[in-house]
This record gives sequence, structure tokens and C-alpha cells, in this order.
Amino acid sequence: MRWPDEIGESELDLALQSIQQPLILLPAGGNPGRWKLLHGSSNGGGHAIPRGAAFVPALPPERLGDGSFCRELGLRYPYVAGAMANGIGSTTLVEAMSRGGMLGFFGSAGLPVQEVERAIDRLSGTLGPAPFGFNLIHSPSEPHLEAAVVDLYLRRGVRLVEASAYMDLTLPVVRYRVHGIGRDAAGRLVTPNRIIAKTSRVEVARKFFSPPPELLLRQLVERREISRDQAIMAGQIPMAQDIAAEADSAGHTDNQPALALLPTMVALRNRIQQHFTYDVVLRVGAAGGISTPASAAAAFSLGAAFIVTGSVNQACLESGSSDAVREMLAKAEQADVMMAPAADMFEMGVKVQVLKRGTMFGMRAAKLWEIYRSQNSLDDIPAAERARLEKTLFRQPLEEVWKKTVDFFSQRDPSQLERAGVDARHKMALVFRWYLGLASHWANTGDPDRHLDYQIWCGPAMGAFNEWVKGSFLQEPKNRQVLTVALNILYGAAVMQRAQMLRCQGVEFAPMIPNLSPRPLSELQKRLQRTTAESVL
Repeated sequence: MRWPDEIGESELDLALQSIQQPLILLPAGGNPGRWKLLHGSSNGGGHAIPRGAAFVPALPPERLGDGSFCRELGLRYPYVAGAMANGIGSTTLVEAMSRGGMLGFFGSAGLPVQEVERAIDRLSGTLGPAPFGFNLIHSPSEPHLEAAVVDLYLRRGVRLVEASAYMDLTLPVVRYRVHGIGRDAAGRLVTPNRIIAKTSRVEVARKFFSPPPELLLRQLVERREISRDQAIMAGQIPMAQDIAAEADSAGHTDNQPALALLPTMVALRNRIQQHFTYDVVLRVGAAGGISTPASAAAAFSLGAAFIVTGSVNQACLESGSSDAVREMLAKAEQADVMMAPAADMFEMGVKVQVLKRGTMFGMRAAKLWEIYRSQNSLDDIPAAERARLEKTLFRQPLEEVWKKTVDFFSQRDPSQLERAGVDARHKMALVFRWYLGLASHWANTGDPDRHLDYQIWCGPAMGAFNEWVKGSFLQEPKNRQVLTVALNILYGAAVMQRAQMLRCQGVEFAPMIPNLSPRPLSELQKRLQRTTAESVL
């Protein structure tokens, strides 16, 4: 191999993007912006590397994050499409992720158990042993539903769940984790069921990184769900080996800044790993706010074992949302989001982050919360206020809404109606939840008559993505396919890491380098293709 002629910044950009090859960069006689470049080997084909040369190894996206995460879950890339409720994280999306060497979670939250089982049927048939998972959401207002979903997962052999919105550990989630625990022929602990817990709170993360609570294990023994020996074994494993530190995200979120949250979770992980000395290595991933190569590169630089995307996936063709929603998301900017009351935890005051631009849901939902806080019953709502609600939000008398609410909960959870019979404020909450719950359904179906009431879960990452892809083929919603988006993010993150390695060695070049404009899927697949000549450096 010979030393090439001098190159400029455009050639340097191309070299950085050849991520499957290492490069050596040599100063060109002190000429700013000019270098000599050598590809393919750390020793220059037998030549000694001159003093002052900068070296950058090959960096395919497979090497980002923690390699053990991919090995253990059977993935090629440390990239996860997080569960989006009501089937927005669709079977089609999960299939695309899995076939692309990544992990997708089906959005089980909010769906009837029968519909979740149909999703299990499909994914088991289309993906077989390939990696995929299902959501398990904390349901404090409907604990029987959480238990029923766990029953389904255990009966159908679902081995991987994303546990989300948990404020504390519950008996169902502990039951899922420890079910089937035992020892193999060599005496090693085997836990068939794996949890990736998504949380933004240190106290919750501590509980998931710790062994299951003894109190809940005793209850499972008393219920004959596990044996005493299994309870003892369960005390030697973490509830979750992997936690996704959830920063400012769509849906349930505490709006935490990733730059503060991720290092905090990593420090917690280090303390707990040292304290419990598990046989497995605890890992922390990054979720929330990730939708560009820059945000992904930042997360990996902060020590993320893997990354989790959300909002950006809803804008893709494979999501279970509607074309109308995808059009709205494609116009979102970073400030076009707001917090609104959550349907599933309304009475607790829990909020979710939603799209503000193009919909009035956030403001209307906030009004319902204000009324709930100030009134004791539906009958106490001032007549003028009640008339406005019936005209704009409910579009029918509240008595009719209550009848429909009774029909719904008679099938889903009759205990809610029993409580409403003796608690007028709970009855009011159930009526308000009728609107909050249907608002996401209207969005997913693209109901044109309810456009202003769409509840679209969305974080500021959506605006960052739109800014990045502006002027490219991905600006158009019709071109947004989840695998194309994911590979562009991963590829760009690897290129950015390589560029930063050069800067850390004192190499100066224009801030516009590297050029990370989105590329078509076919081009990315060629750039990411493994070759026998690929260097191990």
C-alpha cells in the first residue's frame, strides 16, 4: 500500500464515513486543511507510522454500546424500538426491527388481552426464535389487568418484556421475572424471563437492579406460584439486568435531562453491582430524546449499553398510528410538545408528554384535570362549564357518556363501577377518562371528525429528527421506514465517534464534517456490509 496524495476536507469526510476501515491521518507539511491519508492497516502496509499521525479504528455500529447486550439478546445492533401503547408499536414495526438485527417491543399497553394474544400468535409465527418483546405497563388503577397480561405472557412463553411506568414493584412483575427459575446441569442459575425496565427515577431503578423483595417472594410461595427453593434462588438475581434510563420522552415521563440522568443511573449501577456481586453484569441503556446521530453518539459516549427510540418510530410507516398523525409529527418542532393528564393514572395526577401543534387535546385534557381538582362530582360542575364540555369535548350529554362508560367497564373492570357507585369523584374521573382514552384511539384511526382531539404521544426528539432530515428524502412522511431511520441513526453515530477521535488527537477540520445527511436503505446496507477483509482494528 502506498501513501496517497494530499487530500482536503471533502476527502476526509469520505474517509470518516468508511466506517469498516481504519485510517491513519498524516499532517501534510503543516498545510492547514490538507492531510495525507492511509486506509486499511494500522502499520501502513509495513511502513512505520510517523510521529504526529492520528489513528482511527474501524467502527461499525455493532461495536457501539455494550457488546454483551447484543450477544445475550441475539441482536446485531444495540438499538431498541421501545413499546408504544395501543399497538402503535405494531407487529409490523417489531418484525422490521427484528429482521434488521435490532429489538422491537410490541405496544401492549391499553389493549385487550385478546388483542395482545393475537400479536403473540403473529410474531411467534413470523419471527420464530428471532428476538422480539412485549410491553408490561404498571397499572395501579387496574391491577387485575396487569396480572392478566402476565398470565398470558407466562402461558404463551413470552421471554422478554419492557417494564414501563412502574413506580414500585408489583406482584405480577416479580412473578413474571422469577417464573421458571432454576439451575442447569452445571449448577448455574437459569432465569428464562428477562426484563428491560424503563424508568427515570433512581429509587425505581434501584428496585429493578436489586433482587425481588422478600415480601413479594413469600406471597408467591404462599400462592404456590414458586417453590421455597425458587424463592431462595430469586434472591440471587436482579429484577432486571438492563435498565433504560428514560429522559425527556413521549408518553409517561418526568422530563429528565439525559446528560444528568444517564451518568446518575450508571453510578447507581456501579454501586449495586459491587454490592450484590451478581453473576451477570448490570447494564444501563439510554431512552428518551434519541432521534439523531448526534443524540445517539452522545448516549454511547456517556456509557449507554444500548439506545431506545420512541417518538421517531411513531412517525414511520410501520407504526400502528395513522397517516394523519404521521403528517402532524413530520411538522413538529422541539417546542411543539406539552404535558397532559394521563388516562390510565388520571386520579393520581400523572401526566404524559404529547404533541401540541395541530391539536387541542393537551389544553382540553388540562381543563378536565382542573375541573376534577376543583369539583366533587359531575353534578357540582357549573352549568355553563358543563355545557361547554358537552359541546366541545364530549359532543353529547354527560349522562350519555356515563352510559358508554358503564358499558366499557362492565367488560373491562366491573370493580371500577362498584367504586363509582359510592364515590362521586371517581365517577367523574371515569367519565373524564372516556375522553382521554378515546383521544388516542381517534389519533390512531385518523378520525377526521376528531382531528383537534388527537392525543399523540410525542417528545422533543421528534423536532430534532425533523430538523436533521430537513431537505432530505426523509422529510416526507411517506419515506419514513423504521429500519431506514434506525440505520441512519446508528451509522451516523459511528461516523461521529470516529470524527471525535480525530479531534481528540488534535486534528482540526470544519465543524460541518462529517456530513450526516440521511441515506437510502440500500446505500446504508452496502456501507454496513461485513466483508472478509474487514479489519479487526
